[in-house]
Amino acid sequence: MSFKAVARKKYIIDCAGQRLALGDRTCIMGVLNVTPDSFSDGGLFFDKKAALRRAIDIQKQGADILDIGGESTRPGSLSVAVREQIRRVIPVIKALRPKIKIPISIDTCSADVAEAAIKAGASIINDISGLRKDKRMAYVAARYKVGLCLMHKKGEPRNMQKSPRYGDLMKEIICELKASIKIALATGVLRNRIIIDPGIGFGKTVRHNLQIIKNLRELNLIGRPILVGPSRKSFIGKVLGAEIGPCLTGTAASVAACISAGAHIVRVHDVSQMREVARLTDAILRA
Repeated sequence: MSFKAVARKKYIIDCAGQRLALGDRTCIMGVLNVTPDSFSDGGLFFDKKAALRRAIDIQKQGADILDIGGESTRPGSLSVAVREQIRRVIPVIKALRPKIKIPISIDTCSADVAEAAIKAGASIINDISGLRKDKRMAYVAARYKVGLCLMHKKGEPRNMQKSPRYGDLMKEIICELKASIKIALATGVLRNRIIIDPGIGFGKTVRHNLQIIKNLRELNLIGRPILVGPSRKSFIGKVLGAEIGPCLTGTAASVAACISAGAHIVRVHDVSQMREVARLTDAILRA
């Protein structure tokens, strides 16, 4: 029996002058939550000094992108005011920009937060709403010529896990991601700055998440590089029957499966371990 994985198309993503080469190997996006209440690491890096140490460590561990967020989007969470998000993340980004070489991504649905972060040194916007929440977000992305990650989600964090339903899961995800891309292009965002994310854990059941990973290759129809964030998601613990926690081995299996199915970027908390998973998986796929 032969093993056949998806051949990844190569892309060059322009992020305000910083270039991301995607396709030859898996790119690692390291997570830094500057929040008191995120799902798996809430409060650990809420202090500015702790956040700075962690960011530098993420780069040392081999991340290609640093993704910083000031608002928890765990199931059941409520929105955080724009002013508070800015208070949390902007001092960290300003302090980091001279110290790290990898691109900084701002994880937010607010155009005001994104703009402030870009002025402080971020070069990628990671919008989990796919440009649906703040109509100005596409304008900000176009104006500053930054990279733009567009994610699919169903509902809002406060209610997204209350019996999410789909007629055709992958078809609906693809259609909505295409619609987000259309908004971006119409506002002036160049296609070579766009990355797509199917939104594992955002308005999906355990079965939905497993189906997304299994059928990830279908997203290639969109023609943009694929970002996936399975790290420490609750579906892993539910499948394994484990208590809620880091779920390192489950995350590793999920990351390997995503890469085999065509993911260009994996968004992870445990950078050094998942970098090893990615390197070995890449080597197997190249063999």
